[in-house]
This record gives sequence, C-alpha cells and structure tokens, in this order.
Amino acid sequence: MMQMGTALRDVEVAVCTGRDAAAGGGGGDTEVLVGGVQAAGELGLTRGEFARAVQLGMVRSARPTAGGAARYARAELDRARSAAGGADALRERVEAVAGAEAGAGVLGIGPSRFTRLARCGHVTPVGYRINRYRAVVWLYLAEELRAFAAREPGMLRGTAPEADRELMAAKEDLRPRRWRGRHVGLLLRRTADPWERAAVLASVLPEEELRAAVPDPGERIVLAALAPPPPYGHPQVPASAAVALRLLKAGPPEEVHWYRTSLDFALTGARGQSKSTGESGPT
Repeated sequence: MMQMGTALRDVEVAVCTGRDAAAGGGGGDTEVLVGGVQAAGELGLTRGEFARAVQLGMVRSARPTAGGAARYARAELDRARSAAGGADALRERVEAVAGAEAGAGVLGIGPSRFTRLARCGHVTPVGYRINRYRAVVWLYLAEELRAFAAREPGMLRGTAPEADRELMAAKEDLRPRRWRGRHVGLLLRRTADPWERAAVLASVLPEEELRAAVPDPGERIVLAALAPPPPYGHPQVPASAAVALRLLKAGPPEEVHWYRTSLDFALTGARGQSKSTGESGPT
C-alpha cells in the first residue's frame, strides 16, 4: 500500500552517496570554537532552533572535543548566517510548529485534514515531543508546509484521493517511518566514515534484528559505541522516554528489511576498511 522507496528517499540518497560528510567548521588549530549555547546566542536562535539548524546541516560542528561536547567555529557561524541571508532568514528556515492544529493553521485548513495529510505521508515531521499525557506531538518545518501548500493546492481542498482513503481505512500512520527516514538520512550526510554510517543504520534496528544482522559481539560493541545520541527534545523521564524510544526503531517488516539490507552494505565497507588498517572502528 505504501512505497518504502518514497518513505525512505532521504536515507537512500545518503546511503548511496555519503555526501555532505561532517568535516567540521574548519580545520585550523588557531580557530576559535564556542559551545552550543553560545553559538545559538550568536545566531539569535533558541536552543531548539539551533539544534534544528545543526540537524538540517545549516550549521556544521567542528570535530568533537576529548569530552565529546560539540563545538562550533565562529567562522562557521558567520558562514551559516550569511548563507541564510541573515539571522532572521535563518530563524525562518528552522521555524517549526507542533501538532495538527498549528500545522493546519499554517496551511489554512482544518486539523483533521492536516492529520490525514501527515498520516498519509504528504508532509514529513522534522522532530517530535512527548506531552504530559505521553502522546507524540510531531513537529513540522513551517517553511516546508508553506512550500507544500504552494506546490499542492489541490490537496488542501476537496475529497481525499483514493490512496489516502485506503491508508486511512487500514489505520496506517506513515509519520514515524517518514520521520525515521528523514532523521537517518540527515545523520548519514554528516559522516563519511563507514563504521559511523553503519552505526547510524544499526541504531534503527530492533535488538533482535540487530543481533541477527550482526552476530559478532565485538562488532555490536563498536556499533553501540558509535551510535548517535537521541535527537534534541528526546525526553529524559523514563515513562515518556519509553514512548519516544519506539519512534527510533523501525517497525513494519519492509522497513526493517530495508535497514538490514543497508546495514549489510555499510558493514561490507566498514569491514574492508578494518582489513586495510588493522583496526575496528572509525579511522
């Protein structure tokens, strides 16, 4: 009923090309580096907005420090600010709205229609929050919603297309897998190292699937050590974190199969690197 190639388009491109590897904000030893809070302030962004700018590749971090904290070169902040057309333009690009009512407001439609558009995969979330009732609240880029309205005005009125009616009748909800596809694709674009790329793909697989895909305990240890942290906004409260954790793992069989196949491909490259260097892990 759904096409996984569409749902995972961003991931496919990143797996195949490995482009936009995170080379950092510059390479000089004399370069001035600042922390995330200061970087956000210098760009005039909130911490959430800055996290989205980093997530979307609008701001690139320098190589991690010994303690692992992300640092940002002031030259990179200047580049991001000028590339976006100024602080106000950058803020507009990372502006997000939360939930169906807010998303519907941007599109000028009712919340129920917006929910149907999102559940059927016409708009893709950029993040999530877990509210006090432990319900998932999806975040959407306002800029992308406006672009969708301009591109697909017919979707904002009239009856739903047959494909959407079939998805809704089957109680499908493509938002989690669409978000996973976007999230994984963005992570893959930030590194060219084969072990780190394999770790990104491994992090999406349920534990039993990962064990079947990677039977070597030593390799699983390497992949776990390189696994990306949960995205910004992931809750710390255990009950809410348990809800959010389900969003991080592939669910439908065809989605799991796609990630397993992609992981097999990535591990082939990573193991080849290890044979050439004599080490397991990124070089």
